[in-house]
Amino acid sequence: MAQTEPSLDHDVSWFLLPSYWAKMVVALISFLCFANSYDGDFVFDDSEAIINNKDLRAETPLGDLWHHDFWGSKLSSNTSHKSYRPLTVLTFRINYLFAGGFYPVGFHVINIILHCTISVLMVDVFSILLGGLQFSNKGRRLNLAPKTSLLAALLFAVHPVHTECVAGIVGRADLLCALFFLLSFLGYCKAFRENKEGHHFSIFWVLVSVILGAIAMLCKEQGITILGLNAVFDALVINKLNILEVIQKLLHKDKSLEKAGLLRKGLLFRITLLMSGGASILYIRWRIMGTGPPAFTEVDNPASFADSLFVRAINYNYYYSLNAWLLLCPWWLCFDWSMGCIPLIKSVSDWRIIALAALWFCLIGLICQALCSEDSHKRRILTLGLGFLIIPFLPASNLFFRVGFVIAERVIYLPSIGYCILFTYGFSLLSKQAKKKKILAVAVLGILLINVMRCALRSSQWRSEEQLFRSALSVCPLNAKVHYNVGKNLADKGNQSAAIKYYREAVRLNPKYVHAMNNLGNILKERNELQEAEELLSLAVRIQPDFAAAWMNLGIVQNSLRRFEEAEQSYWTAIKHRKKYPDCYYNLGRLYADLNRHIDALNAWRNATVLKPEHSLAWNNMIILLDNTGNLAQAEAVGREALELIPNDHSLMFSLANVLGKSQKYKESEALFLKAIKANPNAASYHGNLAVLYHRWGNLDLAKKHYEVSLKLDPTAPGTKENYNLLRRKLEQLQKKGGA
Repeated sequence: MAQTEPSLDHDVSWFLLPSYWAKMVVALISFLCFANSYDGDFVFDDSEAIINNKDLRAETPLGDLWHHDFWGSKLSSNTSHKSYRPLTVLTFRINYLFAGGFYPVGFHVINIILHCTISVLMVDVFSILLGGLQFSNKGRRLNLAPKTSLLAALLFAVHPVHTECVAGIVGRADLLCALFFLLSFLGYCKAFRENKEGHHFSIFWVLVSVILGAIAMLCKEQGITILGLNAVFDALVINKLNILEVIQKLLHKDKSLEKAGLLRKGLLFRITLLMSGGASILYIRWRIMGTGPPAFTEVDNPASFADSLFVRAINYNYYYSLNAWLLLCPWWLCFDWSMGCIPLIKSVSDWRIIALAALWFCLIGLICQALCSEDSHKRRILTLGLGFLIIPFLPASNLFFRVGFVIAERVIYLPSIGYCILFTYGFSLLSKQAKKKKILAVAVLGILLINVMRCALRSSQWRSEEQLFRSALSVCPLNAKVHYNVGKNLADKGNQSAAIKYYREAVRLNPKYVHAMNNLGNILKERNELQEAEELLSLAVRIQPDFAAAWMNLGIVQNSLRRFEEAEQSYWTAIKHRKKYPDCYYNLGRLYADLNRHIDALNAWRNATVLKPEHSLAWNNMIILLDNTGNLAQAEAVGREALELIPNDHSLMFSLANVLGKSQKYKESEALFLKAIKANPNAASYHGNLAVLYHRWGNLDLAKKHYEVSLKLDPTAPGTKENYNLLRRKLEQLQKKGGA
């Protein structure tokens, strides 16, 4: 057995638990941190990735998952984000299948279970990273750092920055990626055993590790980085290389590299396997992606659009420092950090340059210690800590390609492993120097308890969009998207006055925020403030000429202002930019109906129903227009066709019942009226029109009953009172005749 290195646990005052109990404690505490998110709603990105993602539905072939991105768009599309995570989408689909619909509880429970599982695996991972990979004579791995591995796993389990991954359902991608990332690492460790003959390795487990890395990448792109970390681990832990010594020998072309360990124990062969596997995976991923990188906008990542290389470099490094700060002090958390949340640094006089200096001062200090320390134990732990901190973060660093965010808390899930290693090592060094070790342990325990409470609080904020969006107002008051989302949430709840205030603030913060202009214009349109609505929507389409929704809404406003030609032009422009736009065809049909262009109106509504067969309003308007123009047979045919597609729509039942009544098909008309009333018993018009049917049919008592119900529901219903009075006079006349 190899010689055992000094243990970090020796000077640490911490809990010493058997491996089984340590894992149970970590699982329980990680569960307590996020348990209150189990019954949260679908929030923020969940709508696009889950509710609006057709790949979750049974009618979508499973094969399509392998050709679509995370959001359900074709990878070959220019609008695709190129986020290729088919295995994550597959788990969403399984959730949807077992739940029988979009019920968020099952989705949340799986996320919580995944985080608990990952946290438990961390006990083993940290025992290797902190204590080294040692085996007994029987080939059983030894845990040489039970105290510090427990502490590091607890730090990971309760870190508040993980809340987005656990409480936000789309964070499933990061959780699954992390799970297979860790399994790949543990699988790689299984490749090494010690026996009487000495050290050897298993090619099988190296290949299993590569496959698990590929699976991790199919859950999220970061997963591929585990292959690089496995190579680093192999060099430092298995071969115990001194990186600085190897670099010096390479620079001096020293032929004694074999003595330095580069070629010993199959290192070069294993690294070749890892590199070949990684290159193959990346090539296949590139071929599947089909086109170039995704197209992001300036508001998503403003630094990447800066003309000056200096400004880009300064701001990228500032973003790195903010990510580091979130790991150190995860108090200010926000669901979105774009849209002006972090203003660009444009000169060296900006005081925020201090953050960059602090970051690089710490990093350079740690790197120097990792390379130059005479203590091989310190070199190994610091290098592994920095490796796990930096390497998984590289895909989000903007170094290789532009990313679609400024800061995303979810991408720190894997790098936090490195943070936990460095924190734990720092704690062990302080414990070694401290005279009162228990006070230091109590302080760390206090940090853990604070983090648990912060996790619980942040999880509760992720339970609903209202709480989530409002929580961001104090963290990112300059973020236009935060104000937009608060306004949208208020508008969805019917609080238009409050929504207007937040939409106006979003437009003030970002004068080119076309989506805020569109939504604000919509509300103003509904409040009949048509002039300002038109100004906003016109500005939106000038800024973004292909914004189809804004063109359609502009057409609606112009129609209301009775500028019909302009409205028609706006509708057709919207359809030009979004060819499959059923709502726009519906509104175009309404315009043609107002202009008495009945054939054009029917054609427009027919187009809407072809594109969206469940478009109830378009079907209804076709039935009503055909009814009003005396085309009863055609109206009946359209009504029956509509009800075959949407059998439970009471408004369609009502419209078809009216047509059948006029065609003197009283029995069938009565059945549809009654079915519509059963579905919507408080609709005065349903009772009123059924009363008219009975009145025509001669069922006067039933007619009287439904007239009275209709008037009770709506005393001002047009025509109902007159018809009721006519019926009463007729009944009185019949009574007089009967009495005579």
